Amino acid sequence: MGVHFSILDLIDVLLVAVILFQLYKLIRGTAALSIFIGIFLIYMFWLVVRALNMQLISALLGQVVGVGVIALIIVFQQEVRRFLLIIGNRQLNNRFSFRRFFRSGEDESGSPKEAEEIVRAAEIMSVKKTGALIVVGRKSSLDLFSEGGVRLDAIISASVIETIFFKNSPLHDGALLIEDGKIYAARCPLPITDRISLPGHLGMRHRAAIGVSEHTDSLVIVVSEETGRISIVEGGEIRENISPNDLRKALLKEKI
Repeated sequence: MGVHFSILDLIDVLLVAVILFQLYKLIRGTAALSIFIGIFLIYMFWLVVRALNMQLISALLGQVVGVGVIALIIVFQQEVRRFLLIIGNRQLNNRFSFRRFFRSGEDESGSPKEAEEIVRAAEIMSVKKTGALIVVGRKSSLDLFSEGGVRLDAIISASVIETIFFKNSPLHDGALLIEDGKIYAARCPLPITDRISLPGHLGMRHRAAIGVSEHTDSLVIVVSEETGRISIVEGGEIRENISPNDLRKALLKEKI
């Protein structure tokens, strides 16, 4: 009897491939990847022994696979939460984004004022080696990450940003959130990435920046207190030691 392979079968295979690829992107570089590979190998082994009609081991593995969904939710709770956040954030296409705010406020020279204020603040803090962590919101809401912080709703200016991150300021510890063209909140705790493959020289600020970028589509700016270097993080990927001009282009969403 010949094998019948229809268009629906092809779509089925492609959908499974897309889901597995997205799952891999979420857990890549984390300890969860090794756990997932182990579970996948157990499942494949169960399919083999069931096909070979090995009753005893098939029954035992069947019990394991039977509770596999609950086990996966428990083991991968952070990844499941991140996946749901990504899906939800992608539905916010009509949300007023910071990039559109920049574009609508361009002056005659074509250099948006708010972007320039952020770049100037980052450049000054870089020279002074003042540690800073700034999250620039786009379509994803930052409300969740403002919990535990201090609401400001202040105008974006270099002097305000510098004051917030001054080492004796009560607001310097934590992240500064910028959303809808305003300084939304300060001293905000951020989720730390659980990736284990990051370079050892990256400190807690950088790991927090990567963590929030994994949950949102934000652009995150980090100024190192040790070296004064400026880094930007998007989608879990970090670019270190960038210039103020590179930061300006990133804020305006041009190619660096």
